[in-house]
Amino acid sequence: MIRFGTNPIAWANDDDQSIGADIPTGRILEEAGQMIGFDGIENGHRWPEDPAQLKALLGSYGLAFISGWYSTELLTRSLEDEIAAVQPHLAKLKHNGCKVCVTCETSNAIHGDPAKPVNGKPVLSSGEMADFGAKIEAFAAYLASEGVTLAYHHHMGTVVETPEEIDAFMAATGPDTHLLFDAGHCTFGGGNPEEVLARHVARVAHFHAKNIRPEITARVRAEGMSFLQGVLAGAFTVPGDQEGGIDFKPLLQILADNGYEGWIVIEAEQDPHVRNPLLYQTLGLHTLKRLAAETGLTHRAGKAA
Repeated sequence: MIRFGTNPIAWANDDDQSIGADIPTGRILEEAGQMIGFDGIENGHRWPEDPAQLKALLGSYGLAFISGWYSTELLTRSLEDEIAAVQPHLAKLKHNGCKVCVTCETSNAIHGDPAKPVNGKPVLSSGEMADFGAKIEAFAAYLASEGVTLAYHHHMGTVVETPEEIDAFMAATGPDTHLLFDAGHCTFGGGNPEEVLARHVARVAHFHAKNIRPEITARVRAEGMSFLQGVLAGAFTVPGDQEGGIDFKPLLQILADNGYEGWIVIEAEQDPHVRNPLLYQTLGLHTLKRLAAETGLTHRAGKAA
């Protein structure tokens, strides 16, 4: 059973909060829940920090709280400090019945810096990756003891971006660490999404249906643009967009063939004043529902966690 979700960065960006700053919070939730018909939505800087207030707000628009990005800093702080730091976020997840904690190491990430080319991302040696993986696995084991699965988000501008880094990270971690597979970041990072997903599908706990515009991602690389410059240029889009370069049907077929159960989330940040979120997110959801039916994925509607 799967459910379909979205992320508020289609309307109001988290890394650059000036993008979409004029769009009212109520409009985001009304469009996502009542007009488009998503089952849930991920975290964003607009939502209340209080777990009960968050659940009440999203529920009033017919939306479940799916999960949300949590930034680890395990390259620079201890496991004990990380466990202490995650407590407010973990409380939010548990109160809202979330099954996964979307996690990404950001202590040296560059995707949020508009002045740094995405090509200049940090790189770990094989030994550093092994040490990092061991710490992530220990953190994941703690989260598992609290009833939450760590879903690691490979991401542009971070230490786990390329297909080789995804493979190395998965080899360096154990059974408590799972993967958030993101089709757009995988492709932008130089990977074949079908091949990478097929290799790791047994440990995929969350899925981001992010599309890319290949001509623009190539420009980002060639011109040394930052990640945020790429976003504003239109690097990302939704499933079903004719300008997109990713075929999502084979990806959903891999999920279906391997018994995937969980969320399929459209996480595609764009400039909302250039590409209307209501139109693009509607296109994305309709496309995913059609492909899910064609591949045998069963949709469980509703906002119950």
